[in-house]
Amino acid sequence: MFSHIMVGTNDIERAKRFYDAVLGVLGAGEPHKNTAGTGHARLFYRHDGATFCISEPINGEAATVANGGTIGFKCSSAEQVQQFHDVAVAHGGVSIEDAPGLREGKMGALHLAYVRDPDGNKLCALYRPK
Repeated sequence: MFSHIMVGTNDIERAKRFYDAVLGVLGAGEPHKNTAGTGHARLFYRHDGATFCISEPINGEAATVANGGTIGFKCSSAEQVQQFHDVAVAHGGVSIEDAPGLREGKMGALHLAYVRDPDGNKLCALYRPK
């Protein structure tokens, strides 16, 4: 359904350090660096058929977060959820909501961790046991 997800940043180098570490946990490599026709820097992380992008806002205004928005990253194990969380916090992210771990609910068991990146974007690491 989605071709890509893009978030804005006010500090492209800080965002790169954060996402290189955090997305590296999931197996993503170095991003493709691009400069928009407007001169704004963008990074494209490609992995497993998906693309996650970071961009300086092309309109020249400050990047802001989506209130109520969450970007979820699929993990392959409960341990990877914890590692995603720990690496995010170690690289300038902030742990939010409940501590990482198992949640039981109507949709079954899920291992979840929530963090905010250095620009305030809400990220979720999710593993659904089979």
